[in-house]
Amino acid sequence: MRTSLSYVLITPYAISKGRAGGILSRLLFRTDLGLVGARMFVADDAFAKKYAQALRERSPKALLADYVERNLANERSLLLLFQGQNPCEQLCGTRQPGETIQGIYGDLILSPENPDEVIHFEPAVLTAKSQAEADEDLRLMADFFDGKGNVVSDLSYPDPSKIERTLVILKPDNWTFNSLRPGAIMDMFSGTGLRIIGVKVHHFSLAQALDFYGPVEAALKKKLSGMFGKKAVGLLEREFQVSIGEETAKAIAETFGVDCALNEFAQLVEFMCGKRPDDHSRDEPGNAKCMILIYEGENAVAKIRETLGPTNPADAPSGTVRREFGQSVMVNTAHASDSPESFLREKDIVKIEENTIGAIIRAHI
Repeated sequence: MRTSLSYVLITPYAISKGRAGGILSRLLFRTDLGLVGARMFVADDAFAKKYAQALRERSPKALLADYVERNLANERSLLLLFQGQNPCEQLCGTRQPGETIQGIYGDLILSPENPDEVIHFEPAVLTAKSQAEADEDLRLMADFFDGKGNVVSDLSYPDPSKIERTLVILKPDNWTFNSLRPGAIMDMFSGTGLRIIGVKVHHFSLAQALDFYGPVEAALKKKLSGMFGKKAVGLLEREFQVSIGEETAKAIAETFGVDCALNEFAQLVEFMCGKRPDDHSRDEPGNAKCMILIYEGENAVAKIRETLGPTNPADAPSGTVRREFGQSVMVNTAHASDSPESFLREKDIVKIEENTIGAIIRAHI
């Protein structure tokens, strides 16, 4: 059966309440769809009116359309693209109201005297009921995104000098199958009080992975070559019942030990992009999926690093992301910039201002 594309738009209300992670968790866990695109954006009045008009033409009830026209513009929304079989049916769901995303994360208060009178209405998500509706909405969104950057800057701060940005990568181990993990990790980071101002689904090319992790290569050689050399010496001495001298042991560390350290680096690169360093297709995106998030606020780097935990999950304190979800030094679930300078370097490598979501929509339509 042919796969199709649909969307979930997480509303400004749900974003402001820190509910994006929980919503993403349920969308992934309750469907077999693939998340193929994501984008944080701020709608303008023209987009909100066009989207509201499309909703109004589909339903005699104007509640949702009126909400969009009044509340969508000038606030952050998060658009998620899902691909698979019958995506609209899966995303809308057929469960009881209390089990739906709208029922759990949205707010609807009706008058006790008149059940048809709505006192308060704050939907958590917007989506399409049919593929035709999804295609119409997605075309509108793709047109809106043309020529716009991928990072939103919709707030001013009393003291901008105190504001930092930092980059987080939800690594490929979070995407091997649909699970609660990506959203749960976002929820843990939301406890920092920082704002998400940029999101993209990203597939590292080999060239990007080598550039991104280039500084790690030298560190691995320095840290691991001696360890691997010492281990090799021990194995040789036990196998051949000989005593290896200091000079020979040093030579083993500088040759075999270095080769082993470089293999560790190659495994890291392959983990992040799906290709080893000797692959000839350096510039094409790999098949390993990541999600990149940009956070903004005071002491953003330190707050995210504290929530993330140390590189080795075994050393991470309880309640940190890596302690909860990491497996090893390499498969440790997430990366975060270690300084404002690292953020500047890393955002340029992954081209954070570029987002393929418009191209994905147009390829589908």
